[in-house]
Amino acid sequence: MTATRSFIRPNILDLTPYRPGKPIEEVQREYGIQDVVKMASNENPLGPSPKAVAAMEEAVRQVGLYPDGNCFYLKEDLARYWKVSAEEIILGNGSDEIIHYLGVAFMNPGEEVILADPTFVRYESAAILNNCACIKVPLKNHTYDLAAMADRITDRTKMIFIANPNNPTGTMVTRQEVDALMNRVPEGVLTVFDEAYYEYVESPAYPDTLNLVREGRDVIVLRTFSKIYALAGLRIGYGIARPEIIHYLNQVREPFNVSLVAQAAARASLRDPGQVARSRKANAEGKRFLCQGFEAIGLEYAPSEANFIWVNTGKDSREVFEALIHRGVIVRTGDIFGWPTYIRVTMGTPDENRRFIEALRSVLGQ
Repeated sequence: MTATRSFIRPNILDLTPYRPGKPIEEVQREYGIQDVVKMASNENPLGPSPKAVAAMEEAVRQVGLYPDGNCFYLKEDLARYWKVSAEEIILGNGSDEIIHYLGVAFMNPGEEVILADPTFVRYESAAILNNCACIKVPLKNHTYDLAAMADRITDRTKMIFIANPNNPTGTMVTRQEVDALMNRVPEGVLTVFDEAYYEYVESPAYPDTLNLVREGRDVIVLRTFSKIYALAGLRIGYGIARPEIIHYLNQVREPFNVSLVAQAAARASLRDPGQVARSRKANAEGKRFLCQGFEAIGLEYAPSEANFIWVNTGKDSREVFEALIHRGVIVRTGDIFGWPTYIRVTMGTPDENRRFIEALRSVLGQ
């Protein structure tokens, strides 16, 4: 280990590797439980559109060929869908990859990145990889405190990350709050709106950040096919920003970074508006059921605009996690986010939601 440290970059030692939700197969192996439901990774329990499945089956016959490295047709589809130009779009191997490119393309050593605490871990990773300081601003009522984040802007600030809705809490910031922030962000500071759960939002107060792109502001909006479109296993996301920003991101983008199958599935998903409608309806129903269950048990939870809920069990989240696993239910612990009594649970099918609430009642002694 000593020899390895002699040539490794010191900042790499500060990185915390991403800890994904425990997969079903691992639980089956470790615990000997075959009937397992996973409600830990914010996946869509309905699965992808039948049109996407058919497109994947057709595309897999072509995997001996490299994909279109420019994602030309998918960009054209997205441009029509969002009423932007194709030059304003970049595709990534998940929106995580675009976050990485943002760091590589724009962050300089010694600059500062402002983010919330807790929030999605990849923002901090991008900063650390590029020797930038992370300015962490605590959440207020489980929600991004944009006014406090604006107060932390200095002449060293390079980027501001905003997950809306936030992961892990599911809360959102409003149009009014975003407008107030943008009035205080100076030119040359890039504001990143990570909207992975955009399609699940029900609140009419949610901001239209694409208008900021159309105004030519220093912003980028990140969205994904992993969540409501249920293509998480294909890893495909995208960013929308003015052409200059996209140009520099393409300078550092890996060739052929989005697979042929992923491109085909994403295009087919956009052609099935029923996918979004079905998933939104199921999610809203699941959210109401889980919230009613939490209220009946007497548990505090954050108001969610995503496909998961952040709930305070009042007990050690690791102990709750282990007890739930023994009942065949996988959730996400809050201790990894610094909230040791909270868990994050993804909305599942009606049967999965009922099973989770019953298991949670048992674990909490009700």
